[in-house]
Amino acid sequence: MAQAAPAPGGMVRGGRTPDVFSERTHAVAKVAVPVVLGLIYGYWAAANTRYGGPITGWNLLFGFVTAIVFAAVWMGLAALTPRLPRELHAALWAAFTGIAVGFLYSLSGRGHSVLASTGLGVAFAVVVGGVLFYRYYTHEDGLGNRIR
Repeated sequence: MAQAAPAPGGMVRGGRTPDVFSERTHAVAKVAVPVVLGLIYGYWAAANTRYGGPITGWNLLFGFVTAIVFAAVWMGLAALTPRLPRELHAALWAAFTGIAVGFLYSLSGRGHSVLASTGLGVAFAVVVGGVLFYRYYTHEDGLGNRIR
């Protein structure tokens, strides 16, 4: 595919910025990003459940299961949400973020109530949902077609 010549100011004609990564890089990142973030999330969850104690086999198992679930849900959302309207697209990612944050908070200490974990998760979900809705709203035309 021929690349459009850049216009003055570094923009490609048609209002799009040039893509500096190849198709292969995007394909690798589509799998690598959720896996790496899942491993980080799983490690964080496992560290929270130890409360500073020794690392055990059950702790490792919990961390890896958490990482697998996180990465699988991320990949599922990444495959599903681009086909949805912007409101639902933003709401699903916001719910995922809120649930993830609330879960980590619930594991972080013995004194956190379900209500406190839910409140923090909802607070994060509202902020992320607002930011994502704004982003999707400003990157679509009036018919809902994505503008890249």
